[in-house]
Amino acid sequence: MTSTQGALDVATRMGAVLMLVAIVLVFGVLTPGFLAPDSLANTVKQSSFIGIAAVGMVFVLLTAGIDLSVGSVMFLGSLVAGLVMRDAGAGVGLALLACLATGAILGAINAVLIVGLRVIPFIVTLSTLFLYRGFGTWLTESRQLDFPDEVRSFGLASVGGIPVPILIFAAVALLAHVILRHTAFGRHVYAFGNDPLAAAKAGLPVRRIQATVYVVSGTLAALAGFVLISQIGRLDAGFGEGREFDVIAAAVLGGASLFGGIGGAGSAVLGALTIQAVKAGLVFSGVNLYLQPLLQGAVILLAVFLDGLREARLRSLRRRVIRPRTA
Repeated sequence: MTSTQGALDVATRMGAVLMLVAIVLVFGVLTPGFLAPDSLANTVKQSSFIGIAAVGMVFVLLTAGIDLSVGSVMFLGSLVAGLVMRDAGAGVGLALLACLATGAILGAINAVLIVGLRVIPFIVTLSTLFLYRGFGTWLTESRQLDFPDEVRSFGLASVGGIPVPILIFAAVALLAHVILRHTAFGRHVYAFGNDPLAAAKAGLPVRRIQATVYVVSGTLAALAGFVLISQIGRLDAGFGEGREFDVIAAAVLGGASLFGGIGGAGSAVLGALTIQAVKAGLVFSGVNLYLQPLLQGAVILLAVFLDGLREARLRSLRRRVIRPRTA
């Protein structure tokens, strides 16, 4: 292996880590306040809800699928939690359960349409993106919903000095890591993503695997919405809008492949931290507000480029060179 090939392999394997380190160092040099402990802790906290949803997205991406309804599930799940608290007098615990149940149901609807009716995931989740948000808007009639103070107290609480949103993010990432790396279901997900036909021939329950990842994605998207609402305490018609792009970008930035079979819980963690580090760094640096989306888009484009580079590299490694026999 040449030095160039070795460097290319390192870049494709460690690209997400190197990108995050480079972003932190660059913004740290430009604006020293960016590296202050309080600033870094706030960056991690602000990345928690995107990271939670990105963990669910990783499950979907591993099967070469996509879930564009994430932002709308965040909206509708949080809305149900708010209505349960307002109309039924429920506490935070029951509201959270209602939120998670709503996310699981919405994910199951996506699964039925994709697996049961065999509709392309992109088309299904694009449709439910509008369907779920439209249903939520109809329920609220576009009116703002304020959550009780106990929800804000939950979002602002900390355990051992660590904010609750960060603890939830860490718990979700750890559980997902264990499931993907150390359970039969996790191995089945990777097998399906690498070669669905071979997985089916091996007797794996491919339809159940594919359906389950969308339920997981919906459940974690709803949890992400609740974590975010616990920090702001207010839900309006635009809540969660466009967040699906941040979530997908975070998963891909962290190393999950759009082509399936590559990624893990660590991908969501790295990607979410990278997305939030870029946003926080641009604010600290005083970059023009109208230029910030352009620079964020450039980072995401770089992530897609690295994903394509990695896939091309993997294809070349799979290729076998057949040499003719010599006399």
